[in-house]
Amino acid sequence: MLKVGITGGIGSGKTTICRIFETLGIPVFYADTVAKEIMVNDTILIQGVKDSFGEESYLPGGILNNKHIAGIVFNNEQELAKLNAMVHPAVFRAFDNWAAQLPKDTPYILKEAALLFESGSYKMCNKNILVTAPMELKLERVMNRDGVTADQVKARMDKQFTDEKKIKMADYLINNNETDSLINQVMELHQLFLNNGL
Repeated sequence: MLKVGITGGIGSGKTTICRIFETLGIPVFYADTVAKEIMVNDTILIQGVKDSFGEESYLPGGILNNKHIAGIVFNNEQELAKLNAMVHPAVFRAFDNWAAQLPKDTPYILKEAALLFESGSYKMCNKNILVTAPMELKLERVMNRDGVTADQVKARMDKQFTDEKKIKMADYLINNNETDSLINQVMELHQLFLNNGL
């Protein structure tokens, strides 16, 4: 079974691309969604977060105190690295478990992750796709979606590798620029992966 990573900067539209693959019957593992789930389900991870960032990291009822954790890690690279060192291995394990439960004749699977290259998880995949889009379009999408300013979006973008850096690490590109056909680009890769990426 071929494992294909897919990523893209904030506002690139990688989730939209994943939905197209899903309509073709391809299973998609959403790493960022799983990360949020295991932050409140994985007892080892929960204890690690409390030990590192305080008991107040969780609210009554076991709800993650996002505001508290964000206040610690947002502008502190060392603290963020400490949190990632706990979360990423747990997500890697969840991906392996998920993949192991799929039918053996599944031709290929996608692992969608915002920090695919930054976390090193691209190394667990046979091939990797980068979804790109022009900067103005990315800013516009996120501002409309999240009701935030351009500066707030750029601050989030600064936490990720640039597209230029990611392009060098990716095997394939999908350009989500609203002019090139997404369906055609996805179908081309779909056919390629059905032939085992050859």
